Amino acid sequence: MSDWKPKRFWTESTVVETQGGYTVELDGRRVKTPAKDALILPTRVLADEVAAEWDAQEKEVDPTVMPFTRSANAAIDKVRQQHAEVADMLAAYGDSDLLCYRAAHPQELQQRQAEQWDPALEWAATTLSARLVPVIGVLHHPQSETSLRSLTKRVHDFNDFQLAAFHDLVSLSGSLILGFAAAENWRKADEIWQISRLDEIWQVEQWGHDDEAHKAAEVKKAAFLHAKRFFDISL
Repeated sequence: MSDWKPKRFWTESTVVETQGGYTVELDGRRVKTPAKDALILPTRVLADEVAAEWDAQEKEVDPTVMPFTRSANAAIDKVRQQHAEVADMLAAYGDSDLLCYRAAHPQELQQRQAEQWDPALEWAATTLSARLVPVIGVLHHPQSETSLRSLTKRVHDFNDFQLAAFHDLVSLSGSLILGFAAAENWRKADEIWQISRLDEIWQVEQWGHDDEAHKAAEVKKAAFLHAKRFFDISL
């Protein structure tokens, strides 16, 4: 596999208002997505973040340190092309949401799950008009069709950029409800992330710390917090 990276060819990156939003120019040349589509961003704040990433590149362009650019590209090249399919895939998390499957034992874990997960489910019932019912064990328990329809509509209502961010909020946390909780500012994003990792944290407490698992979790946390920021500035 080639490790070739494009060289920096520009001296200045600037944000330009254009039809449909904002774009970024490199010495007057407009940035395009990997699929060669126009990089039109919905807000000035997001455009500023993307421009800053391009401006920070030195001799070579390194996409791995350009999260806002990558997320914007995904919104345009991927989500926009299959918005309904992505929305349906994420909405399906509601019928098997992480928060609804509780441990049969020990009692200490059951109590912790109730203390941290029940408030999120209650928030969803009140704010999202979607009451999901928790069960003991891992066997699938169908949720209310009315609740699922309410959640599905909300997911479909996101714009392409919000949906790209919401994809990561849901897939990284494993919970549609926690994805909405982050998007709607139920609690701070890092607290919601900790809630999503309740079972993993419990396992660490029982069996001890694992360096590799910890590093992987930190990478996922950073991605979750980025997704929240991307969602917020895509409005």
